[in-house]
Amino acid sequence: MDDHSRLAEPQAIRLRHAWDADHELMLRQAAEIAMDFRRSLNERFQRPERSFVEMRQSFAAPLPEQGMDGFAVIEELAALAEPGLATMTGPRFFGWVMGASHPVGVAADWLTSAWGQNCGNHAATPAAAACEEAAANWLLELLQLPGESSVGFATGATLANLICLAAARGELLRRVGWDVEANGLFGAPRIRVLIGEEAHATVFSGLQLLGLGHDRVIPVPTDPMGGMKLGDFEAAMKRGNEPAIVITQAGHINTGAFDPIGDIAEIARRGNAWVHVDGAFGLWARACPETAPLAAGMDKADSWATDGHKWLQLPYDCGFAIVRNSEAHRRAMAITASYLPAVAADERNPAHYVPELSRRARGFAAWAMIRAFGRQGIAQLVAHHCRIARRMARVLSEEAGICVLNDVLLNQVVVRFGDDDLLTKHVIARIQKDGICFAAGAEWKGQWIMRLSVTSWATSEEDADHSVAAIIGAWRQVQAEAA
Repeated sequence: MDDHSRLAEPQAIRLRHAWDADHELMLRQAAEIAMDFRRSLNERFQRPERSFVEMRQSFAAPLPEQGMDGFAVIEELAALAEPGLATMTGPRFFGWVMGASHPVGVAADWLTSAWGQNCGNHAATPAAAACEEAAANWLLELLQLPGESSVGFATGATLANLICLAAARGELLRRVGWDVEANGLFGAPRIRVLIGEEAHATVFSGLQLLGLGHDRVIPVPTDPMGGMKLGDFEAAMKRGNEPAIVITQAGHINTGAFDPIGDIAEIARRGNAWVHVDGAFGLWARACPETAPLAAGMDKADSWATDGHKWLQLPYDCGFAIVRNSEAHRRAMAITASYLPAVAADERNPAHYVPELSRRARGFAAWAMIRAFGRQGIAQLVAHHCRIARRMARVLSEEAGICVLNDVLLNQVVVRFGDDDLLTKHVIARIQKDGICFAAGAEWKGQWIMRLSVTSWATSEEDADHSVAAIIGAWRQVQAEAA
């Protein structure tokens, strides 16, 4: 391309050729917009101001024929998106179990984007691979899991569960002489899957994708808080002798309850079974002395999945697939090709533990958050959230007509209003409309509930009290309207 043709290009295209002062100004522009959003979190409605239908109309436009100046693009994107942004990083967001993307993690994530490292192999991006390895070692120590375990940095707990179950499937079939990685499931021996009746939906999704079927599981009855009944599990194990995957839960999505994982693992060892722990948020109980007894014996399992965007307060796109048998983990996930660097026996290749050859360098932000909090900071955060959950439950239960349905042992509070589905739905709708705090609903044990999940690093006792007052106020308004 000659100088004349370069000068004739539109500004939007010309900016792409090399780094210049405009690129720097554009990144600063985006950073200022991001910081303005964060500064306003406490004063904003704790919900999106516009619905999906409204936002769809805002973004609907013909495909642009020509490019636009980068500054204008960023400004337009922010203006279009902001009315439909949820305040998930706010101090009074209790809708789901979501951390609030701590500034340290966000800053590290910004660096990750700017560095643009593809964490596919350790030779091409040694810093990304080494940082991920260090974060993995810290994670195992923090969660008190076997040091020989391998850790895959996945998109979140959904994929982490799938990765662990893939390792379980491969290892169990290998033990009975079948190579599922090479031969697939056609003609393979049968695998039983035992799972609590109230397991999370994402685990069933993983079973579906792995060819194990979400309807072929053996459901195990659960207690009033959703934990697996040990006697029923033992009886189910005795009803067959095929290889078995046992899927346990650390942190019921509504109640925060735990399956008796240590005892389950002891029983499973007597048969040809692999015990997996879906610990999307509950696994972090092991990082806090106050809550660790809830997760006792969990280290006896074979694999564990958890999220980084929950109690570690990472930005989205980071979960951890942890497998005691690192060879089974690698067999299930490793991608090999002649153009990829060879890996020495004592070297860890990031792409050997997740089903992604091209991916974000997730270890940088994970390392930064563990480094920033430290062991004590993470323990304090977990304890703080559990205390706030108990505080909210106590005050709510003192109001006539409001019933807290769960034993608040962790960070989850299950609330029902007037013992009535319609009234409960109306209170949730009122809370969301008012926007002082955000709470979501769910159907549990055949009835509608409001669920409060306390997971944001920014939530204070004052935020909790303000939110509880808003919930009680909404309940009183709904009663008055129904009278």
